Amino acid sequence: MSAILFRASSIGRLMPEPKTKKEGILSVGARTFIRSLVAQDIFGINFEISSRPMEKGILCEQEGIELVNRVRGLSLAKNTKRIRDDFITGECDLWDEPRREGRDIKCAWSAATFPILPDDAFDREYEWQMRAYMRLWDAPRWHVDYVLISTPPHLIGFEPIAMHFFDHLPEAHRVTTWTVERDAELEARMIEKVSAAREYYAQVVAEFDATHPYATEDAGEPHAAS
Repeated sequence: MSAILFRASSIGRLMPEPKTKKEGILSVGARTFIRSLVAQDIFGINFEISSRPMEKGILCEQEGIELVNRVRGLSLAKNTKRIRDDFITGECDLWDEPRREGRDIKCAWSAATFPILPDDAFDREYEWQMRAYMRLWDAPRWHVDYVLISTPPHLIGFEPIAMHFFDHLPEAHRVTTWTVERDAELEARMIEKVSAAREYYAQVVAEFDATHPYATEDAGEPHAAS
């Protein structure tokens, strides 16, 4: 079995520090997440449940890119290239080749969830996702652009309409950018965690195979599931 590559978007789930030395390098939560990944791979099912904020992010991504381009004076197009190395894989939103830096677009669900200051935009899991991108694209920094895009009407539900329509606002007020700078020490820590996660993933697969034998039609003898 080839070693698993962890997606950039999942790295943050591996990074929390254990509460006790007995846990080892991976926290209880990280191990639970890895077992969930194994289960998804075994059963061929994606456990991620869609939500209205997630649907908005997908539907409004291009509008968000266009807004960031106008406000930041850029002309970037959606990236469709997935990059991988020996540990991680990722497909970023935007890659600015002349500046050698990337951008990630986050569509706020409503006015109430839009960060008005960069400090409000900080998110630990997103930070690690950006650090994974910086490693893959060999970039010195990565920007996270939170955008305030009007919500498609069919997603709003019973919330006040005013919380979801923003076309009347100045465009410069509808983009908050948070920047992550590359850090070699944190990147090394990330790879250490990923390496441990790969070992644990393989361990879980082996344990599943050992505890779930099945008989082949030919031999009639149990063997490990592949």
